[in-house]
Amino acid sequence: MPTQKLTLHPDRALPVDPEQRRIAREIYAETAALPLISMHGHVDAAVFADNQPFADPAQLLIVPDHYVCRMLYSQGFTPEQLGVPRVDGGATEGDSRTIWRRFASNWKLFRGTPSRYWLEHELVTVFSVEDEPSEETADAIYDQIAGVIASDDFRPQQLLDRFNIELISTTDPAQSDLSQQQKLAEQGLGERVLPTFRPDSVVYLDRDDFDASIATLGEVSGSDVASYQGYLKALRERRRAFVAMGAKATDHGHFTADTTPLPEATAAEIYERRLSGGQLSVDEVNAFAAHMLFQMAAMSCEDGLVMQIHPGVLRDHHSATYRAHGQDKGYDIPVAAEYTRGLRPLLDAFGTDPRFGCIVYTLDEDVYTRELAPMAGVYSSMRVGAPWWFIDSPEGMLRFFESATETAGFYNMSGFVDDTRAYCSIPARHDLYRRISAHYLSRLVGEHRLRQDEAVSVATDLAYHLPKLAFRV
Repeated sequence: MPTQKLTLHPDRALPVDPEQRRIAREIYAETAALPLISMHGHVDAAVFADNQPFADPAQLLIVPDHYVCRMLYSQGFTPEQLGVPRVDGGATEGDSRTIWRRFASNWKLFRGTPSRYWLEHELVTVFSVEDEPSEETADAIYDQIAGVIASDDFRPQQLLDRFNIELISTTDPAQSDLSQQQKLAEQGLGERVLPTFRPDSVVYLDRDDFDASIATLGEVSGSDVASYQGYLKALRERRRAFVAMGAKATDHGHFTADTTPLPEATAAEIYERRLSGGQLSVDEVNAFAAHMLFQMAAMSCEDGLVMQIHPGVLRDHHSATYRAHGQDKGYDIPVAAEYTRGLRPLLDAFGTDPRFGCIVYTLDEDVYTRELAPMAGVYSSMRVGAPWWFIDSPEGMLRFFESATETAGFYNMSGFVDDTRAYCSIPARHDLYRRISAHYLSRLVGEHRLRQDEAVSVATDLAYHLPKLAFRV
């Protein structure tokens, strides 16, 4: 089979109708070069602080990207065959070229997926690759990318300018000592690469890493976390430390959106029983997590950190993969989520408080129309989070605009967040969002529901101004 050339069509992801496409082109042209605001990121802070060369193409583009890996898992590849490290240090594929060949030989699997769009964008615009990945082209493409990443101009800090990233956040556990952020501040990047406070490992009392996490929280905060009050004091201290290092937000990956507060004595008894080695029921674990979401909202009123809530995921669905490789290896599956009742205690207490801000995401698309848009459309503190994860796709974004805009409007949205560990995919993800925004807005212009100048204004706000506003930058 002849080698297929890898090209990016200038009208990719824009409407098919010629007149609507013309309008979309003009809207997209006004947003394409805007700086990137990446306030829900997962690139490790140490990557920026150490600023070391990336290891090789597979370690950069395949191994850490669970979107890529999960597709290959679905066709029978194991995490070990893709070089995903094991918790026990056991053997995995150590030859990155072999990993790359496995990916390239299965390029067809990504047809029709957003991963295909992101990967094509990266290969062409970042690495100047000209041929489509395949078994025959795998080695040549590997060598092409390896040559690019060996350059001093391709180090993580240098890519901030190359990718036009104005602001990016990392996501850091509550017990982080923030030493990497301190290094970044000393290098002059403290106002460009910001931490985000994520306390999941110290609020879910049944997590495998809870004991180690809570011990570290006590150490870095200088607080006695043996008591519930000491625990709350430790969390407040760490939040203050995050704010001092430039943090703008918190991030909460809970299973449900329940925010019902417990009586203080009940919360204290559950927490202290867990620390003393007592048994907790599943209901008690979940009730404490819901209570702590409410407490975190109260703390946000104190310190100004914007609260991001994204429930509705059954994480680590495959227990054997979790035991062998740890968290976040691709086996996270969405579940139906309920928000109206769950968020009511939080919004009843803080929903109109000008000190409070929250962004709520979902993977359950049904709730955009029924729950999230109506709540964001009335509570001044709440914004609907961008479509992310499994719905960070052309069709998912269009469905989001169609289902959320009529009730919430554009200005009760967060603007785009890219939510990626794959550093080089950040520009591609923002580009796709800007194209789909232009796609949707061009329809409103064509239907005479917006003027074109209004559509350009909205597209610009969604891409650049609204993320800054939502995160109070």
